[in-house]
Amino acid sequence: MSGSVRHNFDQALEELQKDILRMGSMVETAIVKAVESLARQDVKMAQEVIDGDEAIDQLEKEIDDRCMKLIATQQPIAGDLRKIGAGLKIIVDLERIADHATDIAKVTLRMANQPLIKPLIDIPKMAKLAQEEVRGVLDAYVRGDVELAKETCKKDDEIDRLYRLVFDELVEIMQKDPSTITQATHLLFVARYLERIGDHATNIGEGVIYLETGEREDLNR
Repeated sequence: MSGSVRHNFDQALEELQKDILRMGSMVETAIVKAVESLARQDVKMAQEVIDGDEAIDQLEKEIDDRCMKLIATQQPIAGDLRKIGAGLKIIVDLERIADHATDIAKVTLRMANQPLIKPLIDIPKMAKLAQEEVRGVLDAYVRGDVELAKETCKKDDEIDRLYRLVFDELVEIMQKDPSTITQATHLLFVARYLERIGDHATNIGEGVIYLETGEREDLNR
């Protein structure tokens, strides 16, 4: 590439990165608001999460289109191609995380006006860890920081641990009182969605490692 073409290409990559971070911020907000809507039984907030998913989907399409145009028009090689490829993978995981946040918000609507069978303690903890993991792996992506990616993805182990606790506790509640089965099942789904969010964030962390080292590492073991 000539100097001016290289400069324009670098600018395009920088804009791409900014949009990925903007999408990440929208996704983080969706996670927080979805679980908060459940804990507060706030139907309005839950609906905001559901309505906001369309904007996240649209941004994913725009980023995807830009990535494909960069590949088609600039014919990037080696490291540049890996950057664009990593961006494409990241937005797929972010979109799926947003879908899970929407799924949680839909549970809030289904459970509207029902007294909670137990105070929500571990589920909000899972949500906080999931949000932190999403933010951490995106920071690692921006900085090109492999160690930050690895360290951040350790949060997924704690999310998994809390998921097992929530699962066992809700199963016990259902066994003791069959009238709780419907709501407990909804809460089990919420915990499962949060566990999946952690997995998708870990996928992003793995993508960062591949981007920086060219090596594939399984952080979900």
